[in-house]
Amino acid sequence: MSAALVTGVLVAAGVFLLLRPGQLRVVLGFVLLGHAVNVLLLAAGGLQRRTSALEGPAPDAADPLPQAFVLTAIVITFGITVHLLGLLRRDPAAPGPHADGPGGPGPSAGRPRGPGPDADSPRGPGSDADSPRGPGTGAPPAADGAPRTAAGGGPEPGPASRHDGTDAGTGGGRP
Repeated sequence: MSAALVTGVLVAAGVFLLLRPGQLRVVLGFVLLGHAVNVLLLAAGGLQRRTSALEGPAPDAADPLPQAFVLTAIVITFGITVHLLGLLRRDPAAPGPHADGPGGPGPSAGRPRGPGPDADSPRGPGSDADSPRGPGTGAPPAADGAPRTAAGGGPEPGPASRHDGTDAGTGGGRP
């Protein structure tokens, strides 16, 4: 009776936390559900000691099968919990200690910082609003004044053409 009650309380608390907003609460709810499964496996295996099926009376030893199931469930729950915590850490929407501290939003740990403000440009280094190619390019124009492609040279890619001078999309100019 007490194992069923503990399982019910753990499941209720786990489901409650899973349905609450906040990713850390979801992870904690998952952990509670994992513990509920462990208690359920032990309760389903029997809390009393049983005798062996093929032999006579067994010595005072517990049935190892429910314990093996619980050990496997613990390992699986731990692995999934670590994975969920890793996802929580990488989520840019999750508030962290740097989110809105006294100095305002700060840099994210482990993420590259963008360029800071520059004295020459109000938009910071890499600002190329005055560039002859326009904003967002960051590369100087080619020597002949022609715009460069993103790959660094040559004209922009156009429709596919074949080596024999015919257009690939028209069937080669045949009658």
